[in-house]
Amino acid sequence: MKFIYVFFAFYIFPFLLDAQDIQQKLKTAYRQFESDSQFKHASSSLYVINAKTGAVVFDKNSQVGLVPASTQKIITAATAFELLGKDFRYKTDFGYKGKIEKGLLYGYFYLIGSGDPTLGSWRYRSTTPDFYYEKLMKAVRNSGIKNDSFSPIYLVFDLSRYSDELFNDNWIWQDLGNYYGISSCALNWRENQFDAIIFPGKNAGDPIKAMKLFPQYVERRLIVNNQLTTGEKGSGDNSYFYYSPGKGSNEYHMDLKGSVPAGVDSFVVSASYPDPRFYFSEFLLPVAANQEIESSMNYPLFGRTAYSYHWEGDSSSIKGYTGKSTMLYEHSSPSLDSIIYWFLQKSINLYGEALIKTFAYHKNGFGSTDSGIVIEKNFWKQKGIDPGELNIRDGSGLSPQNRVTTHAEVEILKYARQQAWFQYFLKAFPESNKMKLKSGSITDVKGFCGYCTSADGTDYIFSFLTNNYTGAPQAVINKMYKVLDSLK
Repeated sequence: MKFIYVFFAFYIFPFLLDAQDIQQKLKTAYRQFESDSQFKHASSSLYVINAKTGAVVFDKNSQVGLVPASTQKIITAATAFELLGKDFRYKTDFGYKGKIEKGLLYGYFYLIGSGDPTLGSWRYRSTTPDFYYEKLMKAVRNSGIKNDSFSPIYLVFDLSRYSDELFNDNWIWQDLGNYYGISSCALNWRENQFDAIIFPGKNAGDPIKAMKLFPQYVERRLIVNNQLTTGEKGSGDNSYFYYSPGKGSNEYHMDLKGSVPAGVDSFVVSASYPDPRFYFSEFLLPVAANQEIESSMNYPLFGRTAYSYHWEGDSSSIKGYTGKSTMLYEHSSPSLDSIIYWFLQKSINLYGEALIKTFAYHKNGFGSTDSGIVIEKNFWKQKGIDPGELNIRDGSGLSPQNRVTTHAEVEILKYARQQAWFQYFLKAFPESNKMKLKSGSITDVKGFCGYCTSADGTDYIFSFLTNNYTGAPQAVINKMYKVLDSLK
């Protein structure tokens, strides 16, 4: 027996030394990090565990709630896999109500919004505007409807499944108008995003030569007050879209401020369309002959002046509206694992906001952000995480009012590692600094969380957040990486 104990100690002792070595490296690196002048007035936390055993390797302020920025997306993503399943797909129904006589529809077409954040997205072949429109037209042709230009076409949107909150009231004004400030609703289109193609001046301080919007149908309802100037060469994107308080009954106004760099022929800035419901309807409206459009197809049915649309409950004036409902086409989104892939890879805030509302819809029959947050917190409470560790306001992490502990993030990452869907979750994590990690950034906030394998094959799970730092963000990233390098 003495020989067995000695044999066991001989093999386990190096592993203990390795663990102690990692702990000492982290302790030394974190002490240096804390003493840096960039973090003199900051609040920071680092929590690291052994992924296999769950043993705590390092703990600094792991129970302190900090602003997580986009690292919060890992919480929404893991919750989605659990509550919806990796094969979940949004279903957007299109059909008609009324009757068909001699190829004419006496009634209206309807579309039931499902909250699908991928409808019209360019990221998947099966969601592009061309693909979706072709499916709609094929369904209409197969139904026998052959409306001509003298027969009005009506489209009714049923948006009753989700709340009509177009903006998260916990987001700041500067974020709302830009591509990362896109909220979600029952009917999302082209990720609720449009592009401004800017043609800067030759030198810094010059006015902008020209600007055009893409897709061009955005210009039908949106007026942009362009106040941009030309910045120094290499100065990057310093432009911001702002929603203007003034809005006409049939149009939206946005201000575009800041600068784009000199030295380039054109510069693309992406923004958030004010009302996705109208964005979709504008896509279906007639297209002028000289207009550059995203779709290369003709618009044989909806592309006519006789087209009009109504919201749910506003269809009583449409002839034949009391007829039976006939579904023509059910559009399926990509599967959840594909949605999560782009959600984490490109940190798409829209997807997070759509998912949090979807949790509520599938449990309560009505999708809203507040209800979705309650469901998410209750789910993790059942898994042993104190709801106070998830003091959240949205599904994406954009709100500066979010507070999450590094302990909670690591526990969720540990839970995910034990699930059948983990391979799809892990695949969605970006690779950076030779780690699988999700980053997060908002003003004076930086975070990283994820998975790391050391040189000796030990797997670690970590979360690292810092709030209220000073100085250049890239310098903060480099210093945080230097601490995390201790795990390699």
